[in-house]
Amino acid sequence: MTKPDKLALLKAAAEARRQAVAPYSRFHVGAALLTAEGVVIPGANVESVSYGLTCCAERVALFRALTSGEREFLAIAVVAAVEGGPAPCGACRQLLAEYAPGAIVWTAHPDQLDQGREFSVADLLPAAFTGFKPDR
Repeated sequence: MTKPDKLALLKAAAEARRQAVAPYSRFHVGAALLTAEGVVIPGANVESVSYGLTCCAERVALFRALTSGEREFLAIAVVAAVEGGPAPCGACRQLLAEYAPGAIVWTAHPDQLDQGREFSVADLLPAAFTGFKPDR
């Protein structure tokens, strides 16, 4: 198992941010998801004029990873021009709780990668809904 390199993953997220498609908000976000095998999978936000169809960088990276067959994740870095870095939205928190519950979450501003924040997925979404047992 690869030990997560915080700065390297934040740099990968900052690089992914350059690929964001954000013509409406101009809010560019990059993410980099680290698999248990040491593979880094980037993602960037993609906007739609119908904002509800917009997809966050975290989900783009996670969906790319999952559809490539990856199932074990160590960390995700998220970078945007927000002090301390962007906090994942509720939808991203839910999907991370389902598919990457043990991941470390690092956030940072692209100009201050060494001054970001660290969370666990459980910190971001305590008592997450991750399944149900139907009545029979």
